[in-house]
Amino acid sequence: MTRDDKSISSIHPFNMPLPWYAVSDMSKIHSPALLVYPDRVRENLKRMIRIAGSTERLRPHLKTNKMPKIVRMILAEGITRFKTATISETEMAASVGAEDIFLAYQPIGPNVQRLLKLVRQYPRVRFLTLLDNFPTAEDLSRAFADESQPLQVLLDLNVGMHRTGLTPDEGAFELYQQISELSGLTPVGLHPYDGHLHQEDLTTRTAECQKAYDPVHRLKSRLEEAGFSVPLIVAGGTPTFPIHAKNSEIECSPGTCVFWDRGSQVSFPDLDFLHAALVATRIISKPTTHRICVDLGHKAIAAENPLEKRVQFINAPDAVPILQSEEHLVLESKQASSLKIGDMLYGIPWHICPTSNLYSNATVIRENRVSDTWEVTARERQLSI
Repeated sequence: MTRDDKSISSIHPFNMPLPWYAVSDMSKIHSPALLVYPDRVRENLKRMIRIAGSTERLRPHLKTNKMPKIVRMILAEGITRFKTATISETEMAASVGAEDIFLAYQPIGPNVQRLLKLVRQYPRVRFLTLLDNFPTAEDLSRAFADESQPLQVLLDLNVGMHRTGLTPDEGAFELYQQISELSGLTPVGLHPYDGHLHQEDLTTRTAECQKAYDPVHRLKSRLEEAGFSVPLIVAGGTPTFPIHAKNSEIECSPGTCVFWDRGSQVSFPDLDFLHAALVATRIISKPTTHRICVDLGHKAIAAENPLEKRVQFINAPDAVPILQSEEHLVLESKQASSLKIGDMLYGIPWHICPTSNLYSNATVIRENRVSDTWEVTARERQLSI
């Protein structure tokens, strides 16, 4: 738990103030539910800005929240650039006033035309995307050849994750050159994503981050020496955010730290953010003396991690997951005898990004009360385009 969470007890006397996460009227919450705490989101945004040094250095990734209301909160802090993973996230951001959106997912097949329609629908927005091969570059070139402004693209670089991208070597140099010769496209930079770097020790993570980035810097220098413009480098996610923030040539794209989660909290103790999104679940059964069952199944919490790394309950910290199915999560806890059917548990997701994607809306909590409901709009694969 973050530093301000460590003193929270699972027992709260009737006359004591409620802890930050608790909801005074639980009858207003249908469980399972995604809870969002705007005051804590706002504080996380301020901490992001302090780490980056300015709003101009930030391009937060919207895959974590997918909510128009959160985008508006980010805009209110003076951050105008965003990173997205889907056409839906891109459209959602454009619809609420984002000025500069980088679709960091190579458009393939029908998504080429969807991106073209999006660009035409929002002419005031600067749209960018990425490429890692020439055939796709040709597809985008044909689609955008007759547009008044070329589509700006970044070269996707593989710096060790081996998921997408080119190694920052001769092949990357040649593709950047080839893109510059195509109509309808303009290469404007590089995208080295180092999502494989999860070292808990900051010194080790910093060394590995620098090792991964050095070839990118050399590629940038070589391109510029050859006469190409490379004005933009978008690098990293939350784990390497504070490391890249020290490099003035990089635009940082953290995402998880807007909401924070249990996995990041455990893995990166050097990062100090607040948990700003939780899952609420109710006890629906007590099958044995030391077991309880809650309504938090696979459909309500990200389930890509092992069972013990899916959720941590703030008000039942000793609860150990034993079994999970589509609608149920069975927990073993020494507190079981003191808990009642209908009691609410508040859980910190181990991975908040896919957890957010499981909910069509979030319940907004201010000062321990339900104050609003926010749509998780971009969880849909298609909006209007």
